[in-house]
Amino acid sequence: MADLLATFSVIKNHVKLKVTQDAVSIDNMVFKLHYRVTFVALLLCTLLVTSRQFIGEHIRCIIGDKWGDDQIKVINTYCFFMSTYTVPKYMNLTSAELGEIAHPGVGPATKDDPVVHHAYYQWVPFVLFFQAILFYMPHYIWRRAEGGRLKVLVSGLQMASLALRETSLKTENNITIPSRGERDEKIRQIRQAFLQRIHLNRPWAYSLGLCEVLNFINVLVQIYLTDWFLGGAFLGLGKVLGQESTDGKVDALDVVFPKVTKCVFHKYGASGSIQNHDALCIMALNIVNEKIYVFLWYWFIILATVTGFGLIWRILTMILHARSVLFNKIVFSMACPGKYNPWNVLAVTHECHYGDWIFLYYIAKNLDNYVFKELLQKLAQDLQERQLHAALTQEKEPLTGES
Repeated sequence: MADLLATFSVIKNHVKLKVTQDAVSIDNMVFKLHYRVTFVALLLCTLLVTSRQFIGEHIRCIIGDKWGDDQIKVINTYCFFMSTYTVPKYMNLTSAELGEIAHPGVGPATKDDPVVHHAYYQWVPFVLFFQAILFYMPHYIWRRAEGGRLKVLVSGLQMASLALRETSLKTENNITIPSRGERDEKIRQIRQAFLQRIHLNRPWAYSLGLCEVLNFINVLVQIYLTDWFLGGAFLGLGKVLGQESTDGKVDALDVVFPKVTKCVFHKYGASGSIQNHDALCIMALNIVNEKIYVFLWYWFIILATVTGFGLIWRILTMILHARSVLFNKIVFSMACPGKYNPWNVLAVTHECHYGDWIFLYYIAKNLDNYVFKELLQKLAQDLQERQLHAALTQEKEPLTGES
């Protein structure tokens, strides 16, 4: 158990499990399932298949009694890198139980007998690591496109609801509670920044939506990439898991991830002739591989489904954000739990394009309820004053033209 924890602790410095005071949320839970949960899971799988302390040697081959330890190591290395194979005509569990063959898929084969070569296990850690990088890429692209705008605005306001003193306070846990003046100034900066960029937040929202679409495309591509990597066996893996083997058929997982395979080693004899040595290989690594890919089959299906629903939700927010007061109350109450004046929500959201609305939503996710309520009220007042000023300006223009 200690060895297992030591292996997994390799990536602990690259995974943030503790949320700090200045942490800012720039995406939703569905997004986090990709670049946090799936990314970390694939890295753990990569470490697991490259570690030898749990399953020993990845492959062990038996070739004869006269072979020494050094020669056996050569055979193991050769068969691991040059691939092993099974013979489909011996994939019969009944024959193995009756003693007609040593193991399913293992037996003598002529040149005319079809064989199935297994070489994917050499590439499993590289493919898993590559897949982990692909799951992280949309988050990296979004973080670069977002540019830290939200963090600049909301930084320092996480504990603003406790700002009751004239001076700031720092606790023993290095948590800073701002003063009332600092809180009011920060709220003013957010109002000013939001009003200055109103109707200009579309690129920010488009980048977020594009990266969410990339997440969905990526998980679908990963499913088909894994299926191609496993020779077309991944897509139907979940379907055959619950099926019991009948008529002597070998379990589907043993067909895709055979535990015992064959390997032929060619060697020069004493007189220079080529000798073929038939080896029986135990594929200990496939015990781990089958568990990993069964997990990935279920997880990719769940992740693709959840991501699809996330995109549907994003479309609904585009349609309803400026039409329904109830929808806005529900959405903003989830982002920042508390009670809001519905007229303030209506006044703000009616003036917003979708880019402004989603930007305001993420501001709400990063603020305390009391602080966001104050921000929302003042934004509503600012927008009403702007509307009144625009109306008065339009009334004066016709009078100026008549004179």
